Amino acid sequence: MIGWLLRVLVAAGLLGSAWVHWVVWLDWARNTDVVGPLFLVNVVAGVVIALAVLAWRHWLPALAAVGFGVATLLAYVLSLTVGFFGVQEQFATQEELWGVVTEAACVGFGLALMAVNRTSPARQSVRG
Repeated sequence: MIGWLLRVLVAAGLLGSAWVHWVVWLDWARNTDVVGPLFLVNVVAGVVIALAVLAWRHWLPALAAVGFGVATLLAYVLSLTVGFFGVQEQFATQEELWGVVTEAACVGFGLALMAVNRTSPARQSVRG
């Protein structure tokens, strides 16, 4: 039961992040050379990884969700501090807030899902 709940929470974080990136891409990112295409990669990757998390009971989709969240948060921190491919953010919009929330959910719930999958009795091998 807890594994299913965590998979839903991870998928929600991924889909939320994908949605935020889609909205921002439509707003301004589509007009930037590097960041625009990267935002579209985030949209597609978020949806694909979310589907994998829901459909495949394996540690790889959870790890992909954690990697997605960490990479996206790192790119955002760079955009806040030194800039990211010419983009300098200021943490001033609702999209930025929801992006951080959803990506932190990918990391936190993804790590929890990996831990639950690791300790689940169904995942332990039977020794004869």
